[in-house]
Amino acid sequence: MATSVEPCAEVKLSVADDEYRRDTLIRAQWLRAAILGANDGLLSTTSLMLGVGAAKEDRDFMIISGIAGAVAGACSMAVGEFVSVSTQRDIEQTTLDTRKSNAESMKSDAESVKIQESLPVGAVFSPARSPFMRVVVRDARENHLQESRQGDEAGETLPNPYKAAGASALAFLCGSLFPIVSALAFSHHKMRIVGIVVVTSVALLGFGGAGARLGGSPVRASAMRVLLGGWVSMAVTYALLKPLDRDHT
Repeated sequence: MATSVEPCAEVKLSVADDEYRRDTLIRAQWLRAAILGANDGLLSTTSLMLGVGAAKEDRDFMIISGIAGAVAGACSMAVGEFVSVSTQRDIEQTTLDTRKSNAESMKSDAESVKIQESLPVGAVFSPARSPFMRVVVRDARENHLQESRQGDEAGETLPNPYKAAGASALAFLCGSLFPIVSALAFSHHKMRIVGIVVVTSVALLGFGGAGARLGGSPVRASAMRVLLGGWVSMAVTYALLKPLDRDHT
């Protein structure tokens, strides 16, 4: 009685594991795009606003430039993600179609051998009556079932370009809110610059850690790389536009 229960438990566990991996893969597709979009929106908008702030000490001008950059960046992010994921989907779909075609061909060969095996002994000579060909038929059937199951799972996990584009655009806008809200909170120019850098640095650490956890990378090292890269980007943009400050030259 115990031997009949254990295989059922193993089968249920295997099916549950397959469903969990499939759901995780589908969820990771748009989570990856969302985290990348938020990080890009945060850093791009911050760098733009710091550059504008280096050239002109006007809070309204800085905020308007940040909003314009956020909207333009979100549209660009959505279009780029849509094109990229659509290309990826086409490649995976072509591979899936080829796999299904091979599986159908294998099924046809297996059925042909099965028909030969079912003929009377005196009808025609058929090598399908040998034990070797029976093994071939069995392996062909098993391979066909496996290919069909893998094809169905692959079809369910194909990337969705619309979902990826929407997640990237929305995440870009959400990331852009950090520097824009920070600029609204400070009226003094230098305090506004420092506040934007501090808030952006904390957000970069959070986004970098989330992306590392999702991708299975070391969280601390990945977060520090994102933070250092963000500091370099902000410093370069600020230094390039600082010479345009005519009020203090």
